[in-house]
Amino acid sequence: MTIRHLKTARSEEDRRDDDAKVRASVETILKDIETRGDAAVRELSEKFDNYSPENFRLSDSEIEAAMQKVSTRDMDDIRFAQKQIRTFAQAQRASMTDIEIETMPGVILGHKNIPVQSVGCYVPGGKFPMVASAHMSVLTANVAGVPRIVASAPPQNGEPHPAIVAAMKMGGAHEIYVMGGIQAVGSMAIGTETIEPVHMLVGPGNAFVAEAKRQLFGRVGIDLFAGPTETMVIADETVDAEICATDLLGQAEHGYNSPAVLLTNSEKLARETMDEITRLLEILPTRDTASKSWEDYGEIIVCDTYDEMLQVADDIASEHVQVMTDRDDWLLDNMTSYGALFLGPRTNVANGDKVIGTNHTLPTKKAGRYTGGLWVGKFLKTHSYQKITTDEAATEIGEYGSRLCMLEGFVGHAEQCNVRVRRYGGRNVPYGAKAEPVNR
Repeated sequence: MTIRHLKTARSEEDRRDDDAKVRASVETILKDIETRGDAAVRELSEKFDNYSPENFRLSDSEIEAAMQKVSTRDMDDIRFAQKQIRTFAQAQRASMTDIEIETMPGVILGHKNIPVQSVGCYVPGGKFPMVASAHMSVLTANVAGVPRIVASAPPQNGEPHPAIVAAMKMGGAHEIYVMGGIQAVGSMAIGTETIEPVHMLVGPGNAFVAEAKRQLFGRVGIDLFAGPTETMVIADETVDAEICATDLLGQAEHGYNSPAVLLTNSEKLARETMDEITRLLEILPTRDTASKSWEDYGEIIVCDTYDEMLQVADDIASEHVQVMTDRDDWLLDNMTSYGALFLGPRTNVANGDKVIGTNHTLPTKKAGRYTGGLWVGKFLKTHSYQKITTDEAATEIGEYGSRLCMLEGFVGHAEQCNVRVRRYGGRNVPYGAKAEPVNR
């Protein structure tokens, strides 16, 4: 096995140092929000966004005024994107069914899929207003049937971003706030004098937002750790350097710390892609961000075989994986750790980010090893229930339960079973003893 790195990214040690600094900063800010509530949120908004309105929650008239600023073309495009996302989310919801079965005569077991009762949806808007994130979180929660959907995004140029507000409202948000970063997710999760806390936080964000969600997990549920975007291109010589370089830089422009990896079995393609990236960075309007991200977090890895490429890809577990090879379906069948796959040169990550219908809130930092991305099922809790409808079943199950509880030393547990055996089975089981079997 030969795996060669033609370009490497910053070391894991350097990245851990960055993470530690973020962690400490977020912890301090969340404590401040918990202690001082609205006052802390206002100070943070003034500091980071230079924004201090009378009320951070938009009124109906303010929502309508913002939506009036969106062009007809942009509104039509938002409707089209939301239609695609809603269609896929509805199909996913339909795949999740409540069940009820009789496992033995008189014993009924089942489960119900119940929506989370309140959700806070964060929509990023730092360098770029992430209109699509409103579709992915708000609309999907709406399809799941969440009865209270709170949405928040930072201001742009001192006011609510019109298209984000439109997407939130059209997606089904019940409350819309103009707050960014840690103050947004912190206030939605912790609550303040004017904001009722939610049960769950969802949505992507920068390193600070992702860390805030991590620290708030447990107090509230979260969708997943969706930090700075990551992309991987798996390619062979069925495609050329231009398309590989374009797909890498298309995600590197997200931020200064967005990993972008080319994984290939062609050294020729690898070197040509490096040259093409250099060329494109001369003309890309977002090159200041993309070039920094590529310099510090870009990687090019050359393998000898497709099996090696598969192994490396699963180890990295990238958020977005663009696959352009002569065996895309083989990789679909065999890859196990990733956020989402984009198969073949005709599609791309930007389609998934904005319009095609799959959700773009995806696991980062190797979280694809244990979770998929945001989907309608994340907003649903599967709760089980049981009931016994006959005296005979209550007695038989109770006898087994009694003995199994005593096997573990739980006498009080055993008595829960024994009292049913006595009442519904007419058995005289001594207190604190196990119910012995009887012939049936």
